[in-house]
Amino acid sequence: MRVSRSSLLSYSPMSSKQGKMPTSDPSGLYVGVELGGTKMVIASGTGGRSIAAREEVRTTDPDRTLHDVRAAIGTVANGRSIRAIGLASFGPIDLRTRSGRYGEILNTPKPGWSGVNILDTISLGRDVPVVIDTDVNAAVIAEKTWGAGREYDDVAYLTVGTGVGGGIWANGRLVHGANHPEIGHIRVPRQSEDNHVSSCPFHEDCLEGMASGTAVRERWGSGAETLGHLTVEATRLEAWYLARGIAGMCSVVPIDIVIIGGGLSKLPGLHAEVAMALDDASGLYPPVPFAEGGPVITRPVLGDDAGVLGAIELARFATRGSAETPG
Repeated sequence: MRVSRSSLLSYSPMSSKQGKMPTSDPSGLYVGVELGGTKMVIASGTGGRSIAAREEVRTTDPDRTLHDVRAAIGTVANGRSIRAIGLASFGPIDLRTRSGRYGEILNTPKPGWSGVNILDTISLGRDVPVVIDTDVNAAVIAEKTWGAGREYDDVAYLTVGTGVGGGIWANGRLVHGANHPEIGHIRVPRQSEDNHVSSCPFHEDCLEGMASGTAVRERWGSGAETLGHLTVEATRLEAWYLARGIAGMCSVVPIDIVIIGGGLSKLPGLHAEVAMALDDASGLYPPVPFAEGGPVITRPVLGDDAGVLGAIELARFATRGSAETPG
């Protein structure tokens, strides 16, 4: 088992303490795994935007799901050697390389997954580099490299689905602190006429609790795809909360462009509504980006492939000896 222990702070999954980079077959494939709460996407490629093979596995209990993921890795390799594997996982996960729990799912509402070490399970018996980061960090890498963020220096990706998550690329690198960001748990003010009880089990009135797909279903009695005559009202309220979450995020790390993906991003007119709500949400402060008309609010160019393409890119950089920035 060969595990790369780094949180990709400089987009290089190999730490300086590991010495010589591992060798691997230059004709082999990179494999990316996007681990989601509903499904796992496993894909292979040689680098770049194209996918050679793709499989999906339904997310159930950890043992069954990860067994199926390991089998799918072999399927997408299709008999070719694997150069490296990149894992893009739902969170929270421990990305502290010296914690003794690196690669482990932390306290999560997903039944049975708390305490599961994704990295160790996927790495077991494999003599190739295996690296891990969050699904949203992988998505922001992909959109920065090939997608909507490629012309911008500082990029954020928000996914709004069952939960809310976010990743930031700023100053040529992913943004981490002691661990990965939890943008979905930024506290937001409550809209004065909204009586919804927060859907987040940890916080009252955080972005995930008020603007996730779970919150939409609980508030309106229907999923986003079947709101019918409630769609316009629901979209405006969704945009109201997302704008305030983005305002909070940009007060800490000013961003040029915010890419909003996930199931709720398909609500008609959502991105335009968020953009219109930003002036009021931010008070046009800080001046950069808000008083200058930013940040740009847009949808992903790569669609649902952003996460797994980013995972493949994580794998590709696991075999390189120096950090490189996309774009």
